[in-house]
Amino acid sequence: MSLNTMMWIMDNIPAKAYMMQTNGLFLDKLEPEYCRRFHTVLVSIDGSENLTNYYRGNGVYQKIIRNLKLLRNRGFRGEFIARMTIDPKTNLHEAVNWLLYNPEFPFESVHWQLDAQFWRSDYQRERIRSWFERYNREVQNLIEEWVSCIEITGKVMRIYPFIGITESLLTTTSSKLRCGAGHTVFNIQTDGKITPCPVLAGIKDYYLGNIWDTDPQSLMDTARVKEPCLHCSIVELCGGRCLYANATKLWGDEGYHLICGTVEYLINSLKAVQPRIRQAISSGRVPITDFNYPKYNSCEIIP
Repeated sequence: MSLNTMMWIMDNIPAKAYMMQTNGLFLDKLEPEYCRRFHTVLVSIDGSENLTNYYRGNGVYQKIIRNLKLLRNRGFRGEFIARMTIDPKTNLHEAVNWLLYNPEFPFESVHWQLDAQFWRSDYQRERIRSWFERYNREVQNLIEEWVSCIEITGKVMRIYPFIGITESLLTTTSSKLRCGAGHTVFNIQTDGKITPCPVLAGIKDYYLGNIWDTDPQSLMDTARVKEPCLHCSIVELCGGRCLYANATKLWGDEGYHLICGTVEYLINSLKAVQPRIRQAISSGRVPITDFNYPKYNSCEIIP
């Protein structure tokens, strides 16, 4: 989308809040008037300078950081969220800590998505098994630090997968697809056709109508995940992870179950620390409201 198109939308289409997902490279071109109107800016950044530049090109990290500082100076007062892509070269524990605590520009919030099951050709069973085993250990280390921070400092760091799942555990609420696809959030293609999410563009079995003659109320809860999610023991917390992955299964059943194993590990690890979190709440160390978060803001609760 061009900058002019974005500004036209903000000037002509009233909305409760405006959010932007961006690589951060052209934020310096955004005029102060529009900077101040954004509620949330999600920026693609993967961790340290070396790691981000490895994935995205030389100089990208410093340009992103420079532009984020500029947005603050121009009046943006909303939430900056780091959008991380995790692949076998990433140490999740180190990368998240860098983004949250680096002195140059600490992010308020982070979330991540596994670079998994988007292509058929990159599935190599033993490589993926090894990666996920290490990834699970890094998740465990990060959870321990997160809970310790709650207990010691009384601060709930906004690591979206952790606060999202924990809120559900604390309130004993279930969830459909965490992204909102097909029940709360919908995508409009440039040709006017409606899909549950942008990634399903081109998969016509999931088209839901068009903007000219489809009743919006008829769209509610029209696209759901299929097996093996429907009878999974954690589906009410996971929600099905990803509609696109469920529809395509590009890594086959074996690869699909390997990814589900990481989700199960994440959920079980957060369940294990719930007594400590509940103790922090009951002792007044943190209010339960600190685990609230804006729903359907494009953050991956289930990576």
